[in-house]
Amino acid sequence: MKNVAFLLGRVAFGGFFLYNGINHFKNRKMLAQYAGSKNVSMPDIAVPLSGAMILLGGASIITGFRPAIGTAAVIGFLAAASPKMHDFWHQQDPTQQMNETIHFSKNMALAGAALALMGVKEPWPVSLG
Repeated sequence: MKNVAFLLGRVAFGGFFLYNGINHFKNRKMLAQYAGSKNVSMPDIAVPLSGAMILLGGASIITGFRPAIGTAAVIGFLAAASPKMHDFWHQQDPTQQMNETIHFSKNMALAGAALALMGVKEPWPVSLG
């Protein structure tokens, strides 16, 4: 039963990143404009690059193939993107500040979960790796 729960958790967690990685490519122009508004350097390159990181990270977590690399990609994305994209400490509007705080906090929780997964001995149960 533990292996089933672990696999379902990986599918839910990794699926979040897989979906959002695909979204980085499907909505590349819109996301690059938004990233540019947040002063991200070279947003036309940063968006697909970060999309690839989380897409591959999510797929790695779901399949259990090279999970240390996949979780590192997710952590790298969250560590780089969160302070730049969700800079709640710079927001003057209370609603915008609350929104950015929520997203920053969510990303830190996701990073914590990815860090916890890095501690799982490989090969992971029910995995391709």
